Amino acid sequence: MRFSQDFAPPGRDTGQPRRGRTGLLTAAMSLATALLLTGCGGTGTTGARTAGAGATTAAEADRIEPLATVPATKLPVTVESADGKRTTITSADRIVPLTGGLSEIVFTLGLGKQVVARDITATFEQAAELPVVTRAHDVSAESVLSLRPTVVLADTTTGPAEAIEQIRDAGIPLVVVAPAVELADVGRRIDTVAAALGVPKSGSELKQRTQDRIDAVRTSVPAPADGEKKPRVAFLYLRGSASVYLLGGRESGASSLLEAAGAVDAGKASGLRKDFTAITSEALAKAAPDAILVMSKGLDSVGGVDGLVKIPGIAETPAGMDRRILSIDDGVLLNYGPRTDRVLSELVAQLHPKDGAAK
Repeated sequence: MRFSQDFAPPGRDTGQPRRGRTGLLTAAMSLATALLLTGCGGTGTTGARTAGAGATTAAEADRIEPLATVPATKLPVTVESADGKRTTITSADRIVPLTGGLSEIVFTLGLGKQVVARDITATFEQAAELPVVTRAHDVSAESVLSLRPTVVLADTTTGPAEAIEQIRDAGIPLVVVAPAVELADVGRRIDTVAAALGVPKSGSELKQRTQDRIDAVRTSVPAPADGEKKPRVAFLYLRGSASVYLLGGRESGASSLLEAAGAVDAGKASGLRKDFTAITSEALAKAAPDAILVMSKGLDSVGGVDGLVKIPGIAETPAGMDRRILSIDDGVLLNYGPRTDRVLSELVAQLHPKDGAAK
């Protein structure tokens, strides 16, 4: 269930759920959609004890850092979509990315001025004034077509299928990009988007910059002291107003980040093979997390840490007893894009605070 970043149950891009996921996830998405569209309410995290201050501020997380070099576009190009269709792009003058993660890549490549619309999960500052044409993966084909795009970028979670076909039937080049599910996918996604927009050299530059920064963060992760085990971290997806409380498993999309930050994915380690499962006292007891990772809006939606520990089973876990909560912005956590180094850096800082606080 990744949150491709729609603030609906996770998809593979910061939040966004995937088609063909479990019935539980689909139901959760439906329940959460109304909340996502109106924003998550809550009392914030006042009085919460988190595992660290974080390496970046919210303002930093909500800004894109484009490449310094100006992209040199070479079109037309013909590319194959993740859905098997071959598409020829002749112009990138009016780009519509249908997920926040794809928008992040396009802007970071230096093509932001050519983007004419956004998905609700494109939360970064440079995209704030663009019209919203998708919400929680629910595409408005009419809104997209009214903007006269020359190329549309989607991923396999984008829907409904009828809207995608309507855009294609109108003669608009539409490229479907396979989602990113782990750190190893970051470069592949950048390459795919760059190739579709005719800027492969910029794609190579951005891929290298991103990988170098991720590698630099990974070298900063402290090794466990003698006799210590890696901390077990459970990833929870929360939308309190919709009564959605889910525990991430092997397919949640968080495992790669947690492992790179020097942790064990508690849900995965406890044997949860699906993306998400409903939180129960039994599942939490088996996961036995030392810390809990949540999205910031999700934490707000349950009333901060005070509200989180009231969810049945949370207070009895080591994480709940210590109130050791890691919170990262919804709009970037599971994007696996050009800002992933910032996400990883913040996760490392919260999980391994230098002063030893909250351990």
